[in-house]
Amino acid sequence: MTEHTTAQQPATDDAAWDPAHPPRQDGRTVVVTGATAGIGYFAAEQLAAAGAEVVLASRSAARLAGARDAILARVPGAQVRTVVLELGSLRAVDEAAAELAALPRLDGVFLNGGAMSMDPRARTSDGHPLLLGTHVLGHVRLLAGILPALTATAVEHGGEGRVVHASTGFVARFRPGFDDPARVPRLGLVAYARAKAVTEVLAFELDRRLRAASHPVASVVTHPGVGVDARTPHRPGIRDGSTPYRRNPYTPWAQGKDAAAWPGVRALTDPAVRGGEYVAPREGMCGVPVRVPTPARTARPGPDAARRVWERVEALAGVELRV
Repeated sequence: MTEHTTAQQPATDDAAWDPAHPPRQDGRTVVVTGATAGIGYFAAEQLAAAGAEVVLASRSAARLAGARDAILARVPGAQVRTVVLELGSLRAVDEAAAELAALPRLDGVFLNGGAMSMDPRARTSDGHPLLLGTHVLGHVRLLAGILPALTATAVEHGGEGRVVHASTGFVARFRPGFDDPARVPRLGLVAYARAKAVTEVLAFELDRRLRAASHPVASVVTHPGVGVDARTPHRPGIRDGSTPYRRNPYTPWAQGKDAAAWPGVRALTDPAVRGGEYVAPREGMCGVPVRVPTPARTARPGPDAARRVWERVEALAGVELRV
């Protein structure tokens, strides 16, 4: 999906960040949802190159195998696992969460996956609106299942777990409402932005609750800018003649999906990034990932508004996200 937002001023200490050389991640285990294509794939590849054990999570076992092969071709000797994760089925999410929670170690998760259908009538297998179900409800249910494992790893190894949420610049552009998460706007793009606005509210509220509980896990929000196929590097089965090509009018000002993965990778790996922060491209549509001002509308909607969204999403997802 292409993203668009306006440029914002970076924090003063972001100039030293080199997306080609993130901190080494040897010994750490990180999960990436939606890891078989686009931003998710390239985030996983970059994390593997930095030494992390990467768990690819997506709904197709065949595509997971292809993504794993593509990473191993670029990063010989990389540690790559795969877990089938269907975000549109709460029962399937529970199965994947149990598998992930049983890993020997779990240091971070990049909640990147989700359906991109713009049909407002599309539904998950549980009957929820597809965009809300896969981008929000599935990830909340997954997080409820793996948060104890993230906490246990942080305690055992003396570090900090990371939960990184993928948002979009369309939240700032369209300013969709989020009071009733289940309401589906007529325009698909606005519905997508609405799901991501809910994601942002939950992500910032999650970090507040983690801090209040002195939890060793941080919640960080990112958006990728504009990632286009025309600027994305070739990868067999990921970005080649066998994969669909999408034209994009922003191509002259955009970046490849490898660069669009940088904000998520930085949010997972940079020890200077703190919970409750927002990481995005320096130029808005493209550029190195920097920390930008958190959007007041979703980061500080008021305690009652955040609580209402949280409780409504818990009810829709059929789970209590305990912090």
